[in-house]
Amino acid sequence: MERRRIYETWPSEAPPEPLAAGERLYLDAQVRPNRSLPNWGFYALMAAIALVSFTAGIAFMLIGAWPVLGFFGLDVALIWLAFRLSYRDGRRLETIQITKHEIRVGRRYPTGHQTWFRLPRAWTRVEIAGEGEPDVQARLTAKGKSLIIGSMLSGPERESLAAAVREAIEAAGQAPLAQESGGGAPV
Repeated sequence: MERRRIYETWPSEAPPEPLAAGERLYLDAQVRPNRSLPNWGFYALMAAIALVSFTAGIAFMLIGAWPVLGFFGLDVALIWLAFRLSYRDGRRLETIQITKHEIRVGRRYPTGHQTWFRLPRAWTRVEIAGEGEPDVQARLTAKGKSLIIGSMLSGPERESLAAAVREAIEAAGQAPLAQESGGGAPV
């Protein structure tokens, strides 16, 4: 399996203006990382780990190996820290909006920082690198620049997202242009 080394080259921009009244969205997707363990499950798991560690630590302390109790406590603290960092990373959000004229991609990071990208719909194409492989990469390409989408998803989910974006771009391209009222006088 060859490692892909495609990097994002599309420049970020200021937050886009709100959509005009009546402007149709052909795709309005919000992509979030999957977190399979809900909060109550996290608390139950941490309680079970703490109970097992405390029980084992007391058993070691009773046979004279008292320093082991501290290491069991350290294990619980490190597992808790790893889960908290994972849940923090789970607050990432990627928004993809496709209109008749442009594609907007917004990213919100766990720190709250937001980055926006705007691509021209007519010149943008969807590319998939490494289709069927675990490290598949979906990206939007226009004017020799690229923007990776769905990086927090699994391989099959990235392929599905790329297909949905491709369909929305095609649907937006086939939509009729709005007819402006003519300025000429009737004959």
